[in-house]
Amino acid sequence: MTATIISVVATLILILLVAIFGTRGGILATDAIGATLQVAAILLVLWARFTFGFRSFHFAANPTQGPLVTSGPYRYVRNPIYAAAWLFIWVGAASHWSVENAALAAAIAVMLVVRIACEEKLLRGAYPEYEEYAKRTKRLIPFVV
Repeated sequence: MTATIISVVATLILILLVAIFGTRGGILATDAIGATLQVAAILLVLWARFTFGFRSFHFAANPTQGPLVTSGPYRYVRNPIYAAAWLFIWVGAASHWSVENAALAAAIAVMLVVRIACEEKLLRGAYPEYEEYAKRTKRLIPFVV
């Protein structure tokens, strides 16, 4: 399978998992610290979207037209929107801790990793400068991973 097809399958699974997680009441934090972290995650998504522009809302992993974006939150992590999604989901799971919610959060995290891998494979092909950018910029957590 191609990276594009794999990313579509991962996205469909991701949507299903998030829907299940939401119907279980596990997504939104119930404490002040958790809610603050989730608001921070939303603000990170908005900062990334504003920085990147609205040239890309693809269901599948597809590089967009235009230059490689390395400013704003992309200066610190290559995938700030996925990082924000990880934060949001894990905070929700921690707020409503159960084995089932942890399993759902882990499955969501795996699907996000699949999307990241697909997108990065395609970006390496579309942008010759991506390899150098990837060497100096962490994937999800600044200065760590």
